[in-house]
Amino acid sequence: MTTVILVIHLLLAIAMIATVLLQRSEGGALGMGGGGGGGGGFMTGRSAANMLTRTTAILAGCFMVTSLVLSILASNSRTTGNLLDQDATQPVASEPVKPVEPASPAAPLAK
Repeated sequence: MTTVILVIHLLLAIAMIATVLLQRSEGGALGMGGGGGGGGGFMTGRSAANMLTRTTAILAGCFMVTSLVLSILASNSRTTGNLLDQDATQPVASEPVKPVEPASPAAPLAK
């Protein structure tokens, strides 16, 4: 379930980035952006701008909902307590490493 919601969350993020990049720039810094003179952009007109603004708002709302659902699912799978509450006197479950004998030297090669 978490994986499905995470995939939906990522798709919403990609769609929201694409929608924001399609919108017309309102700033005129350094003469960049689509504000002003003549040439049209990919989507022009007031109705296209309103559609992109609504789409961005809907995608942002869905993104927030999936973020909340993912955080709720993550908090449900978490165990309670902290590291300070654990008993430090319990032995570690791993075995000690046994020393390895060095290999005996090989016989010299005859020529």
